[in-house]
Amino acid sequence: MTQQPIRIAVVGHTNAGKTSLLRTLTRRIAFGEVSQRPGTTRHVESVDLEVNGEAVVRFFDTPGLEDAVALREHLAAGFDAQATPPERIRQFLRGPEAHGVFEQEAKVLRTMLEIDAAFLVIDVREPVLPKFRDEIELLNSCARPVLPVLNFVRDAASREPAWKELLSAYGLHVQVRFDAAAPFVGAEQDLYDDLATLLRDRRELLRGVADSLAAEAVRRRESACSRIASLLVDAAAVRRTVSSTEFADDARRKALVAALQKDVFDKAQHCTDDLLALYGFRQGDADEAPLPIIEGRWTLDFFSPEAMKDAGLRLGKGAVIGAAVGVVADLAVAGISLGAGAALGGAIGGAVSQGLGPLGRKIANKLRDVHELTVEDGVLFTLAAWQLKLTQALELRGHAATQRIATESPEDGDAPTRAAAAAVRGAQPARNHPEWESGGIASRSFWRPSPQREALVAELSIALQRAFVETP
Repeated sequence: MTQQPIRIAVVGHTNAGKTSLLRTLTRRIAFGEVSQRPGTTRHVESVDLEVNGEAVVRFFDTPGLEDAVALREHLAAGFDAQATPPERIRQFLRGPEAHGVFEQEAKVLRTMLEIDAAFLVIDVREPVLPKFRDEIELLNSCARPVLPVLNFVRDAASREPAWKELLSAYGLHVQVRFDAAAPFVGAEQDLYDDLATLLRDRRELLRGVADSLAAEAVRRRESACSRIASLLVDAAAVRRTVSSTEFADDARRKALVAALQKDVFDKAQHCTDDLLALYGFRQGDADEAPLPIIEGRWTLDFFSPEAMKDAGLRLGKGAVIGAAVGVVADLAVAGISLGAGAALGGAIGGAVSQGLGPLGRKIANKLRDVHELTVEDGVLFTLAAWQLKLTQALELRGHAATQRIATESPEDGDAPTRAAAAAVRGAQPARNHPEWESGGIASRSFWRPSPQREALVAELSIALQRAFVETP
């Protein structure tokens, strides 16, 4: 028999971050409305957290408690003193004030009586005022387990110790630190583990939720690394053949190089868009989270040494990468002269297919009087390192964040740098397979990745995942 979802009310003072918390927990950036205006949420809205296609937790986003002080006085003066706290709440909900001056509070309390537990979201930057004590007493009157969620604890204005003292005074000793804008590593696990201590009869289900979320995070990271690996293979496989006549024409050569740069840049931007979607962020959504995809589009000129220097992207021992489109001019390859190449006879045109690899291709190009445009390793490294840093930032970003993603660049010898460098070395076989470039000139109209290409992507993905395993 399918279990009913656990019903959780998300309650708290106006603008404490209730909707923001739900966006982060459910990874639904479009849920509800988030604003600095007071009282943004005016109605109770529900959203499900699903595991394997089944709703396991049903969250209820509630309006902010706006006048708890007056409502506490109203309950103390106008209702049966012998009644239990929940009975007085029910009496109030049947009265006219619940549809009048205390309409917003009534929506919260009505929800509280119908749920299994509540998350009390607290903006710990707020001073501990008497009104918050009244809010806690009102919620406790509903006789439902309440788990305080301390929000914005990283802020310099945090008053976390004072809030913990107040909550403990009202018997709320189990508390969770959870920054909805930048969740702590393992914060979701702690949230559901602590909730399980309050809902012992649903403990197994909550443990299953925590385990499923952890497994989902692993799969998401693996998918991200696979996507970056595919970008690397794509870029390494890029090869544009240019005739000597075109190559000698300065304007024509610059146009061809610019076209190749745009192709690679577009591939990188598509990868960025895919990573944002994978982590539940929308490309073009500026309502709440002005990501660099909106302001700057996480853009980097992968072909400008100066831009890369500004970004601080480095390889090796402090050597700034001079990223540019690599131009392979096959004028004298490995000391082989035209005559020596010609001695190979007519079969030289099929050198690549016969297993002579890059050397054979360059000899063939020499005979055909053509050059090739390819992408240097420095560019490949920049692509990998940049996308890895974006992925790391997305893993630490809540769906309530309003600040731009931190754009810290890899440092010499750190995990992203090592992983990116290893992946670039591993991507070299793709240089011999221009047909591996998705949408490339060498690809057929109905392009499908070959098993060999997919095997290389899987191998590179493992190398890229070390950036996360090795990160503290």
